[in-house]
Amino acid sequence: EARLTGRDPETDLAYLRVDAKDLPSMEIASSDSLAVGQTVLAIGNPFGVGQTVTSGIISALGRHGLGLNSYEDFIQTDAAINQGNSGGALVDLSGRLIGINSAIFVPEMSEGFVGIGFALPSRIIEAVLPELEAGRTIVRGYLGFIPRQLSAELAQDLGLAVRDGVMVKQVIEGSPAFEAGLRSFDVILSLNGERVERVNRLLQRIARLKPGEEVTLRVARGA
Repeated sequence: EARLTGRDPETDLAYLRVDAKDLPSMEIASSDSLAVGQTVLAIGNPFGVGQTVTSGIISALGRHGLGLNSYEDFIQTDAAINQGNSGGALVDLSGRLIGINSAIFVPEMSEGFVGIGFALPSRIIEAVLPELEAGRTIVRGYLGFIPRQLSAELAQDLGLAVRDGVMVKQVIEGSPAFEAGLRSFDVILSLNGERVERVNRLLQRIARLKPGEEVTLRVARGA
């Protein structure tokens, strides 16, 4: 039997502990080195039929905006991930963990596998694992604004000189961002000197900040 010793709703991860010794273990590989087209295997227990393994390729990396959790950065795969596969391992051909199966895309009038599955990458797993293992509540950094991905089309519509980055859609009143003077329609170009390109990666970097830590934002304001 397993017991729940930690959970993180923001990433939809849970930590289970079992009282057993000499169990085989799986190596965790870096998801940063993955490539589209790479062969992967999905392990799970769909429909209660018992452990299954399905194969496929990585269809895309960094998928976000799906409304599944707060820090989306999914691996998309066409390996069959059916109901009951959630929580199962996504592994490379060396048997190393590169992700945890999380969700599938299911169009209306369909309940089965359509070749679009999503897995949480090992990058996010390793970031929260130490805290979950210790049974501690995960504390994340917070700036206090609602972001929007800036595209060339949006920038042109708004008359902005910059064409990429993360635009501030709204600043939460009383938040650190509000107190620092961040405004709606500001475009964040870098955080602590590191270039900002995508909303999901920016949110992950903010989450890794310690509460009370000072940060430097470089922003473009106005036209």
